[in-house]
Amino acid sequence: METKDIIFELRTKKGLSQEELAEKVFVTRQAVSRWETGETIPNTETLKLLSQLFDMSINTLLGSPRQLICQCCGMPLEDSNISKEIDGFFNEEYCKWCYADGEYTLDIWKRYAEIGGKEKLEEFKQQLIHEFNTLLHIEGLPKVENLNVLSGEFINMEYTLPNGEKVKFLDDKQTYLGSQLESEFGGDRCFGIVANMDFILIATYEANGENPELVIYKKR
Repeated sequence: METKDIIFELRTKKGLSQEELAEKVFVTRQAVSRWETGETIPNTETLKLLSQLFDMSINTLLGSPRQLICQCCGMPLEDSNISKEIDGFFNEEYCKWCYADGEYTLDIWKRYAEIGGKEKLEEFKQQLIHEFNTLLHIEGLPKVENLNVLSGEFINMEYTLPNGEKVKFLDDKQTYLGSQLESEFGGDRCFGIVANMDFILIATYEANGENPELVIYKKR
């Protein structure tokens, strides 16, 4: 849908006249009319007000021209999972699990916020990527291009050691940097790579994390 149709549909569903909508976002009725005929689109500040009023992201109001991705964990963003600021405005850079009410919620973000914020986290990501690509030589592991922030609760697999003991290496309550990569050998197994300031872990597993096997667990 185009912006003109989206605004018209939202306004009518909310039972507002053009004049009533204009009053709520501090414009004239004629401005609303021009939006709905497609002559113009709202400016950035007005889009923010419309976003808050209709509980819909600016991206959706504009007809979803971009695929939004959480800049923290890499999750595809939709209106239902986009984060919000304290004032209720959408923050279209993050999901609601990584950022809420003006604050990063994951411990790894909080830790880096204390020493420089997002820039420092990006530096650390690049450092880890370099380590994966140059210091480790795992057959079948493709080149690592990016790392996402991952919750330990969802990636904490249980591995069987040679002596039969079953172990988990992660903490469900912590967050880590990692990714899933298809093996260069093909087949139905993937690589899972995980790291933080203290260690690097590489494993392989089948679909949905079935039959995980530990490849390497290395202190940094």
